[in-house]
Amino acid sequence: MPVTNFSQDKDSLYIPLPKEFSFQEVLLYLSRSSIEILHYLEGEKVYKLLHVEEQMILLEISQKDDDTLQIRFVDKKPSSKHAKIYVVQYICEWLDLDTELHQFYDLVKNDKILGTLITRYHGLRIVGIPDLFESLCWAVIGQQINLTFAYTLKRRFVENFGRSYEWNNRSHWIFPEPSQLSDQSIQQLRQLQFTQRKAEYIVGIAKEIVNGNLLKKTMIKDLQKAEQQLLAIRGVGPWTAHYAMMRCFRNPSAFPIGDVGLHNALKHLLLRDEKPKLDEIKKIFMPWKNWEAYAVFYLWRSLEDV
Repeated sequence: MPVTNFSQDKDSLYIPLPKEFSFQEVLLYLSRSSIEILHYLEGEKVYKLLHVEEQMILLEISQKDDDTLQIRFVDKKPSSKHAKIYVVQYICEWLDLDTELHQFYDLVKNDKILGTLITRYHGLRIVGIPDLFESLCWAVIGQQINLTFAYTLKRRFVENFGRSYEWNNRSHWIFPEPSQLSDQSIQQLRQLQFTQRKAEYIVGIAKEIVNGNLLKKTMIKDLQKAEQQLLAIRGVGPWTAHYAMMRCFRNPSAFPIGDVGLHNALKHLLLRDEKPKLDEIKKIFMPWKNWEAYAVFYLWRSLEDV
């Protein structure tokens, strides 16, 4: 990822924002669950813990003005310039600040389905999951269960295998490292109400990453090959692979066509009694080629207003 220009003072970094950006939409997305454990919202501020060069760095993220994002170091400060650059790159990737969103808007501005959505949710960007292990685990956790229970399982997973940092009488958490899991972790996951298969899938994914078979920095160079690598992993089907391609690899062509939420959104927007079939969904998406991921994300967003 290119280093985005930023400025700084004693306690904060300042990142210039693209024109098409809505921090309010970010806040709305991040507030989807009251039991989310990997960030904390307080008013219009987001608190996020990062592990940077062997330091636990707690960030306070807010919008300073219309075109600047402020990243304040709450307690400890990064120990080097390289660490500060890492923080900036992480935030830019997390909030997808480098995507030329106006290209998507130009493509769909007259579209009968998405035209209204890009006006209603102007500046909405795909809030990502920069860490490959986290993105795959979250996708596996969410398979065939409702969102509330998925957040419950994620919280249990993080609290049992992750690390925390105490500040202001609150625990802030970092997602577990793959190296923290082993075959013995399967039974522990079962005790946390993971199914046997999901427990095995997550431990298997951890092993693949630890063994060097799944390296994001290498895989991102060839997204088509990366997708095939993901599909070769036990427990990773087309939906899981495209979800990771969408939220971790930032592939704008990622298309989790089998997603139930996507089907429900189209059913509602098309004023149908039944969900559209897959062949029809493919035809609907044809005009949005190369921006399928953003089309899906905006359709997901529309469900919040149903």
